[in-house]
Amino acid sequence: MAQKIRDEEPVALATVISGGDVGAKMLVSPDAAVLGTLGHERLDAVVARDAKAELAAGRSGVRHYGLAGEVARDEVEVFIEAFGPPPQIWLFGAVDFTAAIGRVAKTLGYRVVVCDARSVFATAQRFPMADEIVVDWPHRLIEERGALLGLRDAICVLTHDAKFDVPAIMAALRTDVGYIGALGSRRTDIDRRERLRNAGATEAQLERVQGPIGLDIGAATPEETGVATMAEIILLRSGRTGRPLTETEGSVHR
Repeated sequence: MAQKIRDEEPVALATVISGGDVGAKMLVSPDAAVLGTLGHERLDAVVARDAKAELAAGRSGVRHYGLAGEVARDEVEVFIEAFGPPPQIWLFGAVDFTAAIGRVAKTLGYRVVVCDARSVFATAQRFPMADEIVVDWPHRLIEERGALLGLRDAICVLTHDAKFDVPAIMAALRTDVGYIGALGSRRTDIDRRERLRNAGATEAQLERVQGPIGLDIGAATPEETGVATMAEIILLRSGRTGRPLTETEGSVHR
């Protein structure tokens, strides 16, 4: 664990603090074998799943289980301590949709960065949920700091202005960010994609761009768009179907 922390690799330590085998520990990493055991194979599997979820959200906390990993039981308390930076979401454009998406993202444990070249709009008063507000052109922020972005992170382009949108998306396509979304109508999206092609984007690159942004849940208000957008980010990260659970079979969790 200490080595992974020194190497700035995400890792979670799960410890039984009440019930079961008190003091038992298990080390969980996203892309490595689980080390240790909490005393039961099924409990190990459920806690490993939850530990990865806590890592993805950048959270630590106490979870409750049955002795064999049953949910909605209280026989065993496990403290999951997550080490690693929270996922980031960079929101380009100081508009109402930015505030709405930012609020939902903050609830989900994201570090929220708002960027707009217009200082009169990009203010802490308008975006109190933001961890950072950058007054600059979006593409310049990505060029300077885009190497920090990974698969857990997201970029949302919300400006509706080609002179901002196209350079920002082209810069985002050169990073490893896991999600790139662009706000706008279908007509706006068609026009934007043609501008991106003219700027040198390939069809494979354009497939990375989610536009119009968000899942089709009938969102009409900025707040509903915030839910639809963050739901799309979760869906793409999880690789699930996006269908109602009543229409699917098998485990609710993976």
